Amino acid sequence: MALSSSSFSPTSPSSHPGSRPVSCPRFTTARHLASFHRPRPPLLPASAIASLRALSNPFSVSRAVSLSKAHAGGRQTRFSIKAGSQASAAGSNPLSEKISELRDSCWRFLRPHTIRGTALGSIALVARALIESPELINWRLTFKALYGLIALICGNGYIVGINQIYDIGIDKVNKPYLPIAAGDLSVESAWFLVLFFAAAGLLIVGWNFGSFISSLYCLGLFLGTIYSVPPFRLKRYPVVAFLIIATVRGFLLNFGVYYATRAALGLTFKWSSPVAFITTFVTVFALVIAITKDLPDVEGDRKFQISTLATRLGVRNIAFLGSGLLLANYLGAILVAIYMPQVFRRSIMVPAHAIFALGLIFQAWVLEQAKYTKEAISQFYRFIWNLFYAEYIIFPLI
Repeated sequence: MALSSSSFSPTSPSSHPGSRPVSCPRFTTARHLASFHRPRPPLLPASAIASLRALSNPFSVSRAVSLSKAHAGGRQTRFSIKAGSQASAAGSNPLSEKISELRDSCWRFLRPHTIRGTALGSIALVARALIESPELINWRLTFKALYGLIALICGNGYIVGINQIYDIGIDKVNKPYLPIAAGDLSVESAWFLVLFFAAAGLLIVGWNFGSFISSLYCLGLFLGTIYSVPPFRLKRYPVVAFLIIATVRGFLLNFGVYYATRAALGLTFKWSSPVAFITTFVTVFALVIAITKDLPDVEGDRKFQISTLATRLGVRNIAFLGSGLLLANYLGAILVAIYMPQVFRRSIMVPAHAIFALGLIFQAWVLEQAKYTKEAISQFYRFIWNLFYAEYIIFPLI
């Protein structure tokens, strides 16, 4: 979902289901010539043909497929699998391939880059809370922290999943590699997954973290729903969409995780300067992600009359706007470290954010030199996400 800034996807287009089975030449060794007199191997049933669609994905076991056409009766195309010598010895079977392809589709459905951001954010906030109160560390709470992480991933899965269900037409233009748009995952299966994620997340949070955190969790799911689902579909309104993304990924995630961790340690909630900093910083960063997420999607947004800043102001202007906001964010972090040395470690804060800012300037220059091609825009957007991850990685150290 776009709440997680889901426009970027690292999944390679080679996993698209349009790829055709590759014909495997017959061998002419004596052993194979002798095999011509044996009965032909059984043909795959029609229901198994779909399992051959994603041979290029990394989970495929057998890639040697031969295509034969039946000459009697109709002109129905049949497929028979000819595994190489090693694959034959391993005993490849269609069921394992189906399972592998389903696993790959579900993983792409979850939008892995958003999961990384959620996981890094929650781990960084928990680590910060423990650093502030090391005497209260209780390793028996490890399982509770793990439950919290699973609940956050479930919430993330619900939000990005519900967005894909209602964006199939747009995704076929903008992100044809996504599993529903590519035909690798049915809409019915997608609904099952999002409802499972929502139910599992609510159950985990309600059972382990009390009414207040449960309320915050429900608020996040609600905002994710009205962002994508008609008749609300607030993603159509750029300012409202940006505020929702910044609220969920910026404020709710950081505040909720820190609050829940202090509660688990038996402490009342109190803002610390580092946590107030990261919450503010990431909220602004989430706003930048919300602005730049539409850059690779201009073609599909225009086709389906989705109004975004990128369609209104142009790709170049939005790239400059997002870069400018993020540079201001980095400058603010450097100034905070300089004027509050008693709170922050200047030896880490200043050089780290200076390096991040220089990297951003360089990537913006590369994008300009590439004339804002779709590939260059996608690379720029991926770099912004990498900067987002990097901020959480250094956070416990500042």
